[in-house]
Amino acid sequence: MWSDSGDAPFEDVDSTPVYAAGKKGKKSKDGGGGASNEGWEIIKTIVFALLIALVLRVLLFQPFTIPSASMEPNLYEGDYIVVSKWSYGYSKHSIPFSPPIFEGRLFGQSPKRGDIVVFKLPRDNKTDYIKRVIGLPGDRVQMIDNVLHINGAPVRDVVVSTEQLTNMYGNPITQADETLADGRTFRIQDFGPGMDLDNTPEFLVPAGHYFMMGDNRDNSIDSRVDQSMGVGLVPEENLIGKAEIILFSWQPGASLWNPVSWFSKVRPSRFFTVLD
Repeated sequence: MWSDSGDAPFEDVDSTPVYAAGKKGKKSKDGGGGASNEGWEIIKTIVFALLIALVLRVLLFQPFTIPSASMEPNLYEGDYIVVSKWSYGYSKHSIPFSPPIFEGRLFGQSPKRGDIVVFKLPRDNKTDYIKRVIGLPGDRVQMIDNVLHINGAPVRDVVVSTEQLTNMYGNPITQADETLADGRTFRIQDFGPGMDLDNTPEFLVPAGHYFMMGDNRDNSIDSRVDQSMGVGLVPEENLIGKAEIILFSWQPGASLWNPVSWFSKVRPSRFFTVLD
């Protein structure tokens, strides 16, 4: 077994005696192709790096930027989060551009009530949305007088806001800790009673679907709104992954092309925040 590192048979080596070193040597067989070889190596390195990044993105982690206030007070516009792809298994939506190479989920696992999930909007199967899982298959979900009810029982919430907050329209904001039947607690906020989605019909979540709601209850178009206008019920195939951590965060207005904003708009207190 011979290699390219100098172990080739002697008769195949184009050697030059030391006493002939001063003579005019032969031209390189590659015709000066060293530069082209170096360029090819760079291209291969880039391709391999992209393939590794693609595998990591499909199988392990995917980053997302939060574009709106629908998940406040837990996720803010400008938060840069990481989603675990293995949490619920893999579907065609785990792959960029959602190629129809298979149906359903591979290694599928069910999300838990209260998980923050990124999914493809069922209306177009293209747009990435992020909401919290509120209803599991078989659950009955309803809002009655601004109180969430699951399977006929009101979900307990405790108001925790001690300061007078307002939204961009001047509406007062109430924050509360909401506790699900299994004991899982997370913070929500709303604008008080009398809003459009404070009273809804009862929704029965069918098999293979999930009912999603935003934590900013009066500023979220979610499963309370029919699929033609909102999110509707989300098929399990549309789940992309579970939101795990906020890596970085910048206030709205930060720009890659404005280095000053990297520092003036940064929110360091939100860096590396683990999501409940």
